[in-house]
Amino acid sequence: MKIAEVRTFLVNADDGKRSERPRGRNWVFVKIATDTGITGVGEGGGWPELVEKGINEVSHFLIGQDPFATERLWLRIYDVLHSHGLTGAVRGGVLSAIDMALWDIKGKALDVPVYELIGGKIWDRIPVYGHASTPEQAKRLVDRGFAAFKCAPSAKVLAQLRETVGYDVEIGVHAHGEFSPAAAIALGKACERFAPAFYEEPTSPDDLESLCRVAAKVDIPIATGERLFSKWAFRDLLDRNIVDLIQPEITRVGGILEEKKVAIMAEARSVKVAPHDGSAGPIAEMANVHVMASIPNMRFLEHRAEDVPWRGMVAPGMIPDRDGYIQVPEKPGLGIDIDEAECARHPVRPTEAYEYRLRTPDQIQRDRW
Repeated sequence: MKIAEVRTFLVNADDGKRSERPRGRNWVFVKIATDTGITGVGEGGGWPELVEKGINEVSHFLIGQDPFATERLWLRIYDVLHSHGLTGAVRGGVLSAIDMALWDIKGKALDVPVYELIGGKIWDRIPVYGHASTPEQAKRLVDRGFAAFKCAPSAKVLAQLRETVGYDVEIGVHAHGEFSPAAAIALGKACERFAPAFYEEPTSPDDLESLCRVAAKVDIPIATGERLFSKWAFRDLLDRNIVDLIQPEITRVGGILEEKKVAIMAEARSVKVAPHDGSAGPIAEMANVHVMASIPNMRFLEHRAEDVPWRGMVAPGMIPDRDGYIQVPEKPGLGIDIDEAECARHPVRPTEAYEYRLRTPDQIQRDRW
């Protein structure tokens, strides 16, 4: 079996007119075809528009290769992009999409789900958490069966949500990496009495020392990792012993096997794993489900409870949440595909089609909460 073709699909995932990123929220999918007719699908992230260009640039180095050689091909693409500098959004996204598709091919060829190839299934279903910052949003999630969600970084918001759902529902506080260390500590202290499940990205992910300061002062489990792009970055984070929950983004960190490696490093330090999935699409979510099914330190998976109507239409095989869980699939490979015609119905819009929420300098790093 040899790789015969690599194709990409850039899909609009934003039905609004306002955005904080160029061209809004989009997904980039890849389909790798073999000379036997077996195909595999994957999804890249970070910066989808540029990741698509990157996948097309490196496809030459995949044609004619054995798709079963997942680790060797990962290293091949990593090395081809080596001279462009440290791994970031584009390199991480390219590697992630290709890796997922290769594992999908291997699973289909061997007639087993991907999780059987990376350790086997521990969990039959994966708990998910949503997003809610108003009592109305929280009630909808709880009525739907969710036992966890995260909210905006506000002690007042958290207090209102606790009044609404009580303390049996887990609530995380998502700070978006926006706060100075002093402001993050003050916010964390104000939230402590409402028992948050985690405190996510209180400071900039580019500044590990600031996160250390917050972790030393705040009595809330610290969560971070969605904007890290490699196992080496997670090693540096985990070596500090300051996090309780890591949140790798499978479309940025290098794909299925890299996320599994990161999870193993976390397991050795008694750290739980809750992959970031807020902006990613349906293929990435299914890849996350396979990894989480195979790891003992699985905590829960971020899940967009309400998304664009075509989320499941562009990717047949997507498993919807039920009672706060996603069932682990039994189909070979990832258990999901790409509907090419449906993807074509949702083209990416031009940059000028959006109104942008541009933050001021004091909003980019907030010194008060």
